[in-house]
Amino acid sequence: MRSGISTACLYPMELEKALPTLISMDFRLFEVFINTFSEMTPDYLNGLKKMITGSGSTVKSVHPFTSGFESFLLFSDYERRFQDGLEFYKQYFQAANLLGAEILVLHGQRDDKRSRITERDYFEHYARLFKLGKTFGITVAQENVNLFRSDDPEFITRMRKYLRDECAFVLDIKQAVRAGRDPYVMCSAMGERIVHVHINDNNKFSDCLLPGCGTMDFQALKRLLVGFGYTGDLIIEVYRRSFDEFRELEFAKRTVDALI
Repeated sequence: MRSGISTACLYPMELEKALPTLISMDFRLFEVFINTFSEMTPDYLNGLKKMITGSGSTVKSVHPFTSGFESFLLFSDYERRFQDGLEFYKQYFQAANLLGAEILVLHGQRDDKRSRITERDYFEHYARLFKLGKTFGITVAQENVNLFRSDDPEFITRMRKYLRDECAFVLDIKQAVRAGRDPYVMCSAMGERIVHVHINDNNKFSDCLLPGCGTMDFQALKRLLVGFGYTGDLIIEVYRRSFDEFRELEFAKRTVDALI
């Protein structure tokens, strides 16, 4: 395990400013949150790559800015749009390849009772995206997200059983808490298919705090992860409003490093 951080922690700071800011705080492992179309161009990505290699850093994962549209692009019953969505997501896989990332984080479909997509349809659509990602050497990992189908541990359990070794998951603590779910139960639902963790903290007043600022039992979480054979990393991901000063991120890093 290694500690890292998502560039989303500094949003809406522009990505080309957020990355060197975090590097200056001695972070060397990143999830890169791509925020718009122009940030997927080769020239722009090559600029980021120079920052990354020049600092001895690594990008573990990328997060699409189209997460909020995945219901429409990837999980509707209109096949042609789904095919076009797959083509569009190739751009993310190519961006991940250029940055050296291994994982693409997926939100999936919102929990819309009006949807005509059955649970099996969802799993099959995901499987096709998962297989496409593998042709680029990228693992498409389903994140548990509040108000999405994936916020239910039972849904995650059924997804894992249905897809077996053709699925992967991102555990996000704050998203579980926000959905009123137990993050340890969500972790267990994902089991041995967890490939990535967004680590954050919480208490009775806030569902999203920097690690070490809340009441989360990280030792218990680590025991669960180790029990499932988890060998991935712990990526700090909070919102900019979750902290006041940048030096608080350095404290969070020390907290996660101590856990590791």
